[in-house]
Amino acid sequence: MTIKFRSIARATAVAVTLLIAARAAAEPVQSWPTKVTASYKLSFTGFGEVGKLEFQSQVDGAAYTSTGTAEVKVPLIYAWSSNIGGAGKLVADEPKPLTYSFSSKGKPIIGAAKHNSIRLGFKDNIVNQVNITPPHNPDGPKYVPILPEHMKNALDPLTAVMTFTRVNGSSPCARRIPIFDGKQRFDLIMTSAGQQKVAETRPSGQPGIGYLCKVRYFPIAGHKNNDETKSASDKTDIEVALRPIPSANLLVPYRVTVATKYGTGTMLLQRMDIVAPGQKQIALVH
Repeated sequence: MTIKFRSIARATAVAVTLLIAARAAAEPVQSWPTKVTASYKLSFTGFGEVGKLEFQSQVDGAAYTSTGTAEVKVPLIYAWSSNIGGAGKLVADEPKPLTYSFSSKGKPIIGAAKHNSIRLGFKDNIVNQVNITPPHNPDGPKYVPILPEHMKNALDPLTAVMTFTRVNGSSPCARRIPIFDGKQRFDLIMTSAGQQKVAETRPSGQPGIGYLCKVRYFPIAGHKNNDETKSASDKTDIEVALRPIPSANLLVPYRVTVATKYGTGTMLLQRMDIVAPGQKQIALVH
């Protein structure tokens, strides 16, 4: 059972990261939404609703900040919580990260709680600070070594999602994004899986057709060089449904699914409030 709920935690962690897309897809700096708040429901196959995720982002001039919290609770079995945050600056139409942080706590019904934290610092598109607790040392033949070049021009997970949710030609799903999360350097390879209708309980006046993207993990360094990693890199077990909101210059992730061998974790948008350019208020209720 412990392994199973680690899978829930993994699905939720991915969902937290992907949520930050809610303020992307902007063109000039002045057109970015000044504030976004959102609430998502988290569920897992066979257990129904298991948690929630809350998110807020703000843009002030050329600076941006993001914060998010997530909780997963299965009574008498497992509890997991996390905090994620990031800050950076907007240069022309590109987000440039300055800091990134992620912390989590997992507590099974039997066994001790586990705490983890990651803090990254950036300067001139290079990772110049890495702090991980407990220490992470991927040494030895089991791991692919992380080299200095892997720290260059790689994005933290928050900035990566901001990038892939920007409009890119006719399909927002045609992406390959380089990421360093503190432990691994990998690419996310995104491909289109078509379009689908978006359901909402309160008409928002926004387009009702969304984009469906498949996401594949492609390891570069810091990972274990084994069959399990190879199997993970061969799969497209993450799916993101994005809804275009033209009046706010962004794409909203209204559903994220992460398939595991134990079931599927899902993040589904419940409500999102957007302060668009010109102080226009937009509310999405699903």
